[in-house]
Amino acid sequence: MLVKRERITATMMHVNAVLVAITVALLACARQRIYSDERRLAVNMTFVRDGSALGAFCLDGSLPAYHLHRGFGAGARNWLLQFEGGGWYNDVKSCSDRANTRRGSTRYMSKWKVFSGILSNNASLNPVDKNLCMNVESRKMSFLKALELCILVSLDFTLVLLIFYNWNRVKLRYCDGASFAGDAVVNNGTSLLYFRGQKIWEAIILDLLPKGLGQARKALLSGCSAGGLASFLHCNNFTKYLPSNASVKCLSDAGFFLDEQGVEKNLEENGTKNSIYPELYALKFITTPFFILNSAYDVYQFHHILVPPLADPRGHWNRCKLNPAECNPDQLNTLQEFRRDMIVAMGLFYKYSRRGGIFLNSCFAHCQSESQDTWFGDDSPRVHNKTIAEAVGDWYFSRRVTREIDCPYPCDTTCHNLIPSTQVVNVIMILRRYCREILIYNRDIFYISFIHHMIKDIHTVHCIRDSPVPYLFIY
Repeated sequence: MLVKRERITATMMHVNAVLVAITVALLACARQRIYSDERRLAVNMTFVRDGSALGAFCLDGSLPAYHLHRGFGAGARNWLLQFEGGGWYNDVKSCSDRANTRRGSTRYMSKWKVFSGILSNNASLNPVDKNLCMNVESRKMSFLKALELCILVSLDFTLVLLIFYNWNRVKLRYCDGASFAGDAVVNNGTSLLYFRGQKIWEAIILDLLPKGLGQARKALLSGCSAGGLASFLHCNNFTKYLPSNASVKCLSDAGFFLDEQGVEKNLEENGTKNSIYPELYALKFITTPFFILNSAYDVYQFHHILVPPLADPRGHWNRCKLNPAECNPDQLNTLQEFRRDMIVAMGLFYKYSRRGGIFLNSCFAHCQSESQDTWFGDDSPRVHNKTIAEAVGDWYFSRRVTREIDCPYPCDTTCHNLIPSTQVVNVIMILRRYCREILIYNRDIFYISFIHHMIKDIHTVHCIRDSPVPYLFIY
């Protein structure tokens, strides 16, 4: 009995040591510049009460929802809508499982959403330069001309941002599992599954129109990952709801997916490889000005399309996935070919779209517009010395042509890669020995998402209902 008690005590000490190591690693990974809680904008959820009458349901039959933060001042009649991302279901079973999580039901979602990056209401984070109107007399120009320039141009005549901080900003919650597309109901034998993404999209728009969207002067439809794909799918339709004289544009962040062969050619025979990537098809028919924001080495595509776990059962790519510096020459060549294929796939858009924009950097990242550190900051990623926020602002407000394509890895030193440090890799190796399963709460806080991307390929991770505080529970 005494020996058993000693073993339990030793095990608990190991678990506590792991928890301490994770905490230290998470703090080490966090950026030096951490913004205070006063700058974190949490926005409450709004349910679409008329959703049931319109046939708009999440996978489990719950009502769709969104988060709206009202604009003010000059932005009171401008609107930014952002589709939430969150992957897709692969079959009926994965869809049934998804229906019992926050990815398939608003019942399990946190009722508050933090708005950051492109959704921030802080002018210094989603910025307008407050020092632009100084020393007007030294410019030797009229007051009206100086006023115009103070909005657009800094004292050294470099363009700055007048972005979306004072717009009406909306986060559309993702609960259909198919990028806000589809209109069907399926009985899986035990319950009904609602594939009503199209209806969800329509219901949310109809709910927002009388709240001011119907009188919008400017509007931007955006989205990340699966939400970025939704931007492709709904861009043209979005313009039909708005006034004909409104300036309407669309942006996809990490939503440009390649039908890449890579190391998964053997999967085609088993029928497990997706063959249709609709954004490539939809892009040909989009007439609304469109902006593509992507990483040439998108982490999600790298880990799940280029080198999915089924295609690498022995883990030959594990070290490369954790750290590109560990990739062997053949693996690096595969990654560079992936980048070249992405540039080629964007080629016609790059060449012929007069009103389109591109920001393609060489970071190992995924979804860069909704994270404050990658959207706009002192050390944010840059291409040709331009941040993502600057590039999007230049494009949306037609200041200049924005076609920014980065040099190949490893030339870009400004990246915020979703690649853990050696310290975090060591923690992951400890977790593999001592933990059967990891439950990660509130992956938006303290860069838990940073860790999540790395762990999920080598260990089981369940992202479940958000907690008010960052917390890791290991058993």
